Amino acid sequence: MRKIRFLLLAFLIVAVPAISFAQFGVSIMIAPPALPVYTQPLCPSAGYLWTPGYWGNGGDEGYFWVPGTWVEPPMVGLLWTPGYWGWGGNAFAWNEGYWGQNVGFYGGVNYGFGYGGVGYGGGYWNNGNFFYNRSVSNVSGASFTNVYEKTVINETTVNHVSYNGGQGGVTARPTAAEETASREQHTPATAMQTQHVHAASTNHALLASVNHGRPAIAATAKPGEFSGSGVVAAKEAGAPYKAPENKATENKAAENKAAEDKATENKAAENKATEEKATENKAAETRSNENKAAENKAAETRSNDNKAAENKAAMTRSNENKAAENKAAMTRSNENKAAANKAAENRSNENKAAANKAAETRSNDNKAAAKKAPAPRTNENKSAHAEPAAHAQPAPRAQPAHAQPAAHAQPAPHAQPAAHAQPAARQQAAPRPSAPAEKKAPGSKE
Repeated sequence: MRKIRFLLLAFLIVAVPAISFAQFGVSIMIAPPALPVYTQPLCPSAGYLWTPGYWGNGGDEGYFWVPGTWVEPPMVGLLWTPGYWGWGGNAFAWNEGYWGQNVGFYGGVNYGFGYGGVGYGGGYWNNGNFFYNRSVSNVSGASFTNVYEKTVINETTVNHVSYNGGQGGVTARPTAAEETASREQHTPATAMQTQHVHAASTNHALLASVNHGRPAIAATAKPGEFSGSGVVAAKEAGAPYKAPENKATENKAAENKAAEDKATENKAAENKATEEKATENKAAETRSNENKAAENKAAETRSNDNKAAENKAAMTRSNENKAAENKAAMTRSNENKAAANKAAENRSNENKAAANKAAETRSNDNKAAAKKAPAPRTNENKSAHAEPAAHAQPAPRAQPAHAQPAAHAQPAPHAQPAAHAQPAARQQAAPRPSAPAEKKAPGSKE
């Protein structure tokens, strides 16, 4: 049953936030009772260190007393920093004790026996040996050779308040040295210490509701030894004990408040998460719009660049094509002109040769005709003079047979030679007067 209560208490621990400056174990709404007044038992042997008693919490059964005891440290050179209850704003949280090279903050609670609220005045380590201050540590016997005596002055108000903060609690805060010690390497409570706490939690007589703040086992010489000569009872309660009016009601109220605080925290966390999500979405949307605008601008720039490149390429191709066409046209023009010039030159040479040949042919024909035509006329004239024409009819004059000129070569089609004039018929001589009949010309024929 007690284990179930511890599990429920552990669940409550998760639901209630603790104070920020130390680790914590359990938390509860009701403040622990005052520290009981008791004497320190005799140290069992050299090497044991004192761990002061405190009020632990057992859930529904309330607080129970954990007796102070002498404990062997886990290793040489370590000192114990006690645990303490601290008000975290809405509940009391238990801050676990630990072993370390230096004593850290333990809430400013005056546990006594060297733990006056700040540091530890019960002794110190030197070359592997612990030296005890006899003014605050109960050490005696031949085995204790490393001892000294120094008065410890409490710098805090001497009272029996068992918690820090909250209503009526100690108002101490960590010093710079204590904060430094809290960040050093720590070692948790030993197995013997853990067994000691468990034994106290199962001892009904140690419940505050039973002993009213004055436990019969206030301290022991060794962990877990709750009987024998080493047990010391409390002289009195540190303050008048006031039992809770209704433990179940108070615990229920504490649970409800813790649940309400948790719901408030969850609601605040949800609202904050929603707000952050909205901010993230808005930022994402803004980034998306910016990226889209940048992409559009980049695409437009690329489009303009591509268009300019295409226009430039088209213009270049157009210029190249135009230049090629002009060059081809010029080449064709030059070729055509050269061909036309050559053809004209060939025709001119052919026409000239044809004209020369035709002229030469006509000249030869005309010359031959001129040479042939005079001979018949000379013969005819000579015959007419020889015969008298008085009584004899002159023979009809033979028409001079002009030699037909040889057929002229046809000139080339492009040069028609001019028609040559036919030689005029030679004029016939007038008939001479007829001679007397008696005179006949010799050799005339009738």
